[in-house]
Amino acid sequence: MTSAPTQSASSPPDRIARVQRRTLAVLSAAQIVGGVGVAVGLALSSVVVDELSRSTVISGFAGTATVLGAALLALPTARAAGSGGRRAGLSLAYVAALAGCLVSVLAISLGTWPLLLAGLVLVGGGSAGSLAARYSATDLSPRDRSARHLSLVVWASTIGSVAGPNLARPADQIGMRLGLVEKAGPFAFAALAFGLALLVILVLLRPDPLVLAREVHGTREESTGRRGTIRTALQTLRTTPMARHALVMIAVSHTAMVSVMSMTPVKLHHDGSNLDVIGLVISLHIAGMYVLSPLVGWLADKAGKLPVLVLGMGLLLSAAALAGTAGHRVWQVTAALVLLGLGWSCGLVAGSALVTESVPLERRTAVQGLSDLLMNVCGATGTIIAGAIVGLLGYGVLGLVVGIMVAVSGLWLVTVWRRSTGAR
Repeated sequence: MTSAPTQSASSPPDRIARVQRRTLAVLSAAQIVGGVGVAVGLALSSVVVDELSRSTVISGFAGTATVLGAALLALPTARAAGSGGRRAGLSLAYVAALAGCLVSVLAISLGTWPLLLAGLVLVGGGSAGSLAARYSATDLSPRDRSARHLSLVVWASTIGSVAGPNLARPADQIGMRLGLVEKAGPFAFAALAFGLALLVILVLLRPDPLVLAREVHGTREESTGRRGTIRTALQTLRTTPMARHALVMIAVSHTAMVSVMSMTPVKLHHDGSNLDVIGLVISLHIAGMYVLSPLVGWLADKAGKLPVLVLGMGLLLSAAALAGTAGHRVWQVTAALVLLGLGWSCGLVAGSALVTESVPLERRTAVQGLSDLLMNVCGATGTIIAGAIVGLLGYGVLGLVVGIMVAVSGLWLVTVWRRSTGAR
């Protein structure tokens, strides 16, 4: 188990506290502007791919591409952080996202959906950066506040993420006035957002929280290749069962959320909803993901991570049931998406805090990178299956399949919780 940073001559507790407050502020600022870029892509990517390909099944690959990109960039981001600090890792992720937005603008201008999918893979760097930022918030946290500090950075995504989808139409109109084709403007706007997030990290994230944490604990920087990172993470997980359980729950929560969320814009679009309605529904969903995350973090620190994970499974199951029976009722789809976001928040915040407190600092970035890789690979797989299910069987069947997956996982988690309580 990790512990809070210890006192040293060069890094007294008051200095650590000051740096941690600054770190949380800088990470929150980056999350706000970066969240705009991520949210714009979430709201429009599946719709644009649907229009360019004229295929509901292929439209599901839009969400897959973004999640796959986040997965592919998880380990490089973790390795960069392991060798050069959090600033290096986050910068890599945001540079990839910026490049992906520019490729997406080009693809939409040319009317080619395969190139757009390639751009969306790079846009996934925005999600990779957002996920890595939450772990960056815990490097200097006292152990009894890790979930709260992590959740504050997650919460900071609310402003940009909720505003992002609703900025899609104005950005589209401005883009067309500047000579861009329809629906290319929002991706150009997202590129600006990721560029600003990159600037915030490069200029303001000093001192680097991970570098300082290693200085305080007297640990060395990691220097491993791709296989070394995975090997270190797997070796650590073999001896830390709680970290294993947390990784599984993070993956399940993310898979359920991404699968339903990625196909909801397509469902609403086919039901006749316009961009304003789609943007509002996605905004409320993202609000569910982030707005109450500080409360989730407080509850995880006070009541325990496992109980909050169980709560998350219950919320996800309720969301799947509502989505699966919504029909053409937009209000019910909206309610399902809000609950879906809340369940995801419980899984991410409590699960990530449990991962962080369960592994030693010198192996933390490797396990965190594997965690993000696993959750995004599962999410990408889920969106592929979700696209096929909705295209062939309908949105209601997707709710049923997701509900079964969550119910089975929740029952297993309750067993783990009871065993851990009995052990104490």
